[in-house]
Amino acid sequence: MSTIVVVRKGRRACIAADTLTTLGDLRLRAAYDRHHDKIQRCGDSFIGIVGSAVHSLVVEDAFRRGGFEYDFSSRDGIFRTFVGLHAILKERYYLQPTSKNGEDDPYETSHIDAVIANRHGIFAVYALRDTSEFERFWAIGSGAAYALGAMHALYDRLDDAEAIARAGVAAGAEFDTGSDLPITSRVVELEG
Repeated sequence: MSTIVVVRKGRRACIAADTLTTLGDLRLRAAYDRHHDKIQRCGDSFIGIVGSAVHSLVVEDAFRRGGFEYDFSSRDGIFRTFVGLHAILKERYYLQPTSKNGEDDPYETSHIDAVIANRHGIFAVYALRDTSEFERFWAIGSGAAYALGAMHALYDRLDDAEAIARAGVAAGAEFDTGSDLPITSRVVELEG
């Protein structure tokens, strides 16, 4: 599935991701995939998405085509952005908002979990559009538990957000069957 992390340390934030795509039991490694980077740019924000492999392409196309306003500057702005995006996913891309496992969900699911890094901070948004902002670090995907452990162990020892993020993804790639090297990353300067 993936390991994607965000880290905030000092005046910098970093988003980092593994590069493996899985299609059922099939593993598509970066050496075979021309578009292996899981980090997308939207304005001055970087976004990493886990879930179905098509989510990245759909979200990238939705932001490129426009038709709705987006705001990644705050927890509330991200929430409103993904509420608007959900309607577009259903109308333009034929999102199936229900699933056999989601019968008790209080809202329709987008099936998308994402992390965001930009000059305003680091954030995560989940399939039901629950949105969080983080002070230190976070991870999503099937390798998240390994990444969180590695970043927790290193956060107070290292001063570099990118080094911490890359260590988190490396731990996911080492122990999670849905993640693999190489790692891609982007760094942004935080405002204020």
